[in-house]
Amino acid sequence: MIINQWVPAAHKGDAVGDSARRVRDLLRAQGHQSDLYALTIDDDLQHDVLPFGDPSARRGDVTIFHYAIPSAMTEAFASLPSRRVLQYHNVTPAAFFAPWDPAIFRLTAFARRELATLAGRVDLALGDSDYNRQELVSLGFDASLTGVFPIAIDTARVTRRVNRPALDRVLDDGLVNFLFVGRIAPNKKIEDHIKLAECYRRHVDREFRCIFVGRFDAVPRYYSMIRSLIAAYDVPDGRHVFTGPVPDEELAIYYQRAAVYISLSEHEGFCVPLLEAMAADVPVLAYAAAAVPDTLGGAGVQFAPKDLEHAAELLGALTFDDDLRRDVIAGQRRRLADFGDARITRDLTSLVDRLS
Repeated sequence: MIINQWVPAAHKGDAVGDSARRVRDLLRAQGHQSDLYALTIDDDLQHDVLPFGDPSARRGDVTIFHYAIPSAMTEAFASLPSRRVLQYHNVTPAAFFAPWDPAIFRLTAFARRELATLAGRVDLALGDSDYNRQELVSLGFDASLTGVFPIAIDTARVTRRVNRPALDRVLDDGLVNFLFVGRIAPNKKIEDHIKLAECYRRHVDREFRCIFVGRFDAVPRYYSMIRSLIAAYDVPDGRHVFTGPVPDEELAIYYQRAAVYISLSEHEGFCVPLLEAMAADVPVLAYAAAAVPDTLGGAGVQFAPKDLEHAAELLGALTFDDDLRRDVIAGQRRRLADFGDARITRDLTSLVDRLS
């Protein structure tokens, strides 16, 4: 069977594209012919991903379309004569961007309207979490034709042992490292990270550093507000570090040197860094919102409502209570097994059987 995938943009390190390439490899291992097509392709992926303009893009017996942003692919996908499978990776609600960036506000509002046009025009609609699946149903997709297919991630990029002595020395200076990985964007509630750090500094311990790995130029006005908030708290220099994007080798070190991974996001469709933290044996402290409970299952330490004084106490316990850390890490290892290649392969087999 020919099972192709479409993704609007193929960027190395992007969770959606990386997952699609991994699924393609697993499909090939099962004996299927499978390729990945994109409208835009990073230079270092030109050998691995085919351009959407290639006629073979439309020749699949089954086409899996990964939706996260609006593009010309959407209508082309709906018009295919062969089997059509939508995989929805979520669109951040426009309201998060309203105070910060009108252009992103308009783009995300349009993205949800465009997604709704696919209702009734697909053979199967999958969310990478049940939260996303339920959103598809709310947009008009037939519930009986929906399901869950998780993101397929390669945890080796954060568990491999790499040699970066200079970075190791910086991170091993006696401060406790708290980590966040992802875009600096309003739904991630980075301001709550800063407020949590202040609660932690007042009530638990002053010797810590918060590290934010990921782009901070996506929503400039929002990032400016974050910098102003940090200045208002008058914390010592170097206690809130924004690295920007980093290569995989450095990302692995940030995970391996982290005492706790913190997620205070109020909207996630899946949240790959939660799995990366679990793979690196970093205890997770997470606000239980949107798809975060779906991804973690019962793993990590989750809390709601968002009481940052209480969260600071939990953060202190995860940092200094060795028995708690050991139990949390053991639970995270069990949960991580649910996202391994064996589960993805079983789900792929079921998917193909359902469409055959």
